[in-house]
Amino acid sequence: MFDSLSDKLGGIFDKLKRQGALKESHVNEAMREVRVALLEADVALPVVKDFIASVTKRAVGQEVMKSVSPGQMVVKIVNDHLVEMLGSETVSISLAAAAPVPILMVGLQGSGKTTSAAKIAKRLTEKENKKVMMASLDVYRPAAMEQLKILGEQIGVATLPIIDGQMPVDIAKRAMTAAKLQGFDVVMLDTAGRLHIDQSLMGEVVGVRNAVNPHETLLVVDSLTGQDAVNVAQQFSDQIGITGVVLTRMDGDGRGGAALSMRAVTGQPIKLVGVGEKLEDMEEFHPERVASRILGMGDVVSLVEKAAETIEAEEAEVMIKKMKKGQFDFEDLRSQLRQMKKLGGMSSILGMLPGLGKAQKQMASANINDNLLKRQEAMINSMTPQERSNPKLLNASRKKRIAAGSGVSVQDLNKLIKMQKQMATMMKKMGKGGRGMGMPGQLPPGMEGLLPK
Repeated sequence: MFDSLSDKLGGIFDKLKRQGALKESHVNEAMREVRVALLEADVALPVVKDFIASVTKRAVGQEVMKSVSPGQMVVKIVNDHLVEMLGSETVSISLAAAAPVPILMVGLQGSGKTTSAAKIAKRLTEKENKKVMMASLDVYRPAAMEQLKILGEQIGVATLPIIDGQMPVDIAKRAMTAAKLQGFDVVMLDTAGRLHIDQSLMGEVVGVRNAVNPHETLLVVDSLTGQDAVNVAQQFSDQIGITGVVLTRMDGDGRGGAALSMRAVTGQPIKLVGVGEKLEDMEEFHPERVASRILGMGDVVSLVEKAAETIEAEEAEVMIKKMKKGQFDFEDLRSQLRQMKKLGGMSSILGMLPGLGKAQKQMASANINDNLLKRQEAMINSMTPQERSNPKLLNASRKKRIAAGSGVSVQDLNKLIKMQKQMATMMKKMGKGGRGMGMPGQLPPGMEGLLPK
């Protein structure tokens, strides 16, 4: 997420931090480079102009020139303005209206509207304990209604029964009546999209909007379309009136132009972001955390929250007890590998840790990806229960058998054994109070041996 923009800004600020006393010329030169980096990231030109002007104004002020670390101060100012540009605070979907609360999903075809509707319905059901009904108003795209019905079945959310020949406004009215009679809290209305904006599309959405008076009108845009996404947002905002934005495919967005422009262009917050293909891969948008990730400062808060949701409390308790005793065998390592996969894999975790961008790149260049986690788990699965609980049993003949059974070399297995030993040492230190646990910007213990020498 935002990798290319993060790299460029990181290089600019590294140069700035190396300057002893910071002159106005240094700031101006850095801002010229930031401007180019933002434009290359497909951020809207008016947004870039405002951003550079306000950052420069503050960065060449007296408070910065006399500060102890001027370069760091400029980075902080840029961070504060990025947060401002992204929307300052997290804004959740509002359900503060009489039930059933209508939520209208709008956007172009292919932006991920239907899947986003299902993801939001799943979030509201599981996190907010709401009774949700979904209704497809897309009478044009073949099997659009069936797609929503199937998604509803997958997540255990009711969908409005399909009646052939009904028009979108009639379907929307029927959905609201059915939801009221059956005691639903929320109705998700998934409108039709087009490949491009035309007046028939807008007229239809306006008709639905006027018929149900939605409490939330969420515009779904594909962040990978960059400036196009911003143009679409502006037109929907002007003609329909939206209350928030859902950005899809944020996990693949290396530039970040859509996210950085959206708030400034529409005046409405980004409320949710799609970060993967699974139906649970939808997150709230936190401007301050996104700004931190763009500037290479990591997003530890999101990582901790994600871990809290996915790590079983029972497993964690067992791990803490073993840690206190200084124990960490291959059963524990396998459990940790499985948790890493649940958290989105190695690259997802490293992307959230401060200062680990370079390590991430080294790992990518060495072809170390989530397949490595699968191979490591396969090696552990090829061990006997006794070998997993007592790594000292692993002599040369056992190693050959395990390597052959998991389709790897003995050298690969030796790396895994080294990793288990390093993590066992780390667990002992943590059990004794955590001295010598490594500095921010270093790889997690045991991972260092994976990098190319």
